[in-house]
Amino acid sequence: MLLAREFVAYTAGNCQKVDAGTIETSDPDLVANKIAEVLTEELAVEDRLNDEVRDLLNQYSDYMRREGVSYQEMSAASRTR
Repeated sequence: MLLAREFVAYTAGNCQKVDAGTIETSDPDLVANKIAEVLTEELAVEDRLNDEVRDLLNQYSDYMRREGVSYQEMSAASRTR
């Protein structure tokens, strides 16, 4: 995860300041915890995707060497699809 868990919790806790009154709740901590949970899940999905890209690039490392294609070029190409 590119963001520290503490930062996710901090961000989730401050979401109420974005547009006060949008979310009405008797338990702001519960809302902050749910927001943090969703952010953490989404960041975990991104981490898994990055791991898959890294694995694929490792599988094609010989091809990349033969063809003179850099890791950065292949990584960028895989993210535009």
